[in-house]
Amino acid sequence: MTNLSCGIVGLPNVGKSTLFNALTRKQIPSENYPFCTIDPNVGVVNLADPRLNALSEQSHSKKIIPATVSFVDIAGLVKGASQGEGLGNQFLSHIRETDAIVQVVRCFEDPNVIHVSGRVNPLDDIEVITLELILADLQMVENTLSRLERQAKGKKELQPTVDLLKKCAAHLNQNLPMRSLKLTPEEEELCKQYNFLTKKKVLYVCNVGESDVPALDNPLVQMVREYAAKEGSRIVPICARIEEEISRLDENDAKEFLASLGLKESGLDRLIREAFSLLDLITYITTGEIETRAWTIKKGTPAAEAAGKIHSDIEKGFIRAEVVSFDDMLRYKGRVGAREAGKARSEGREYIVHDGDVILFFHN
Repeated sequence: MTNLSCGIVGLPNVGKSTLFNALTRKQIPSENYPFCTIDPNVGVVNLADPRLNALSEQSHSKKIIPATVSFVDIAGLVKGASQGEGLGNQFLSHIRETDAIVQVVRCFEDPNVIHVSGRVNPLDDIEVITLELILADLQMVENTLSRLERQAKGKKELQPTVDLLKKCAAHLNQNLPMRSLKLTPEEEELCKQYNFLTKKKVLYVCNVGESDVPALDNPLVQMVREYAAKEGSRIVPICARIEEEISRLDENDAKEFLASLGLKESGLDRLIREAFSLLDLITYITTGEIETRAWTIKKGTPAAEAAGKIHSDIEKGFIRAEVVSFDDMLRYKGRVGAREAGKARSEGREYIVHDGDVILFFHN
């Protein structure tokens, strides 16, 4: 996984497009990672990481390459999307391709912005969208089951999969997402071949009004917070309108504007960080004169596999990894100083890489 992707979903008029516009305008210095729009509705955004700048200065790197997150703007889902209402099916297939779902819910009252259902209730919004995703999953299961049941008559090895899909169908039929279905390790393994929408992790973005800044809290946000806690999801309160304003400013003006509002960092930076943490992702760093770069891996990845992110040959020919923590790189002014202080560790293939490890790989 080199790039994490999140599908942004939400009902019409909840602030989804405003948020996406802010994300896609996020100014990235051109020598870094030029902001690119792969599709009209995909934006690639950097994970803000001050460690890279510090190491780059130390190594006199020519460029910095941060970790990135792709956000896919999935057009406003409406009731009946799973039956093809609106452009339903097309958008549901876009969500299947993503790693996680970012659901934008409206947590502000504004008489000038009509709500689709006529009143603002974030929990109703969440349920409309969750139900559409459940129905889409159910449709997939039913289509697959009818085919597999026929095949299983001749191929007994397909029976466990048939049993699993029946279990999934029964659960989805109770209007429950796949996230809440308890599966055995064997069932989890079989389940991987089916890309369930409601099995993806969800991050709820509570879009608040400008009057809720800097606390970013109100009774509607509280409702979503309690709902998310019950299902083991997380929330990020954001004022999308302010984020869009910030995205038009250069770095220094943006900092001043945030400070004037009593905010320490932009909501987008918090959103990107939460998305990483939601999917148990971390970054390790390589640094030198050519570049200082963050590499995205899953928590718990061993050193040899982490090396494979750079190049499969490094993983194959892995000899050892020389690891220095970011803090020690700063304290001892680089790798040479860290070695002299005995802070550079030599680790083998199975060493579990930690967030912020600064690594030099030795390989054949």
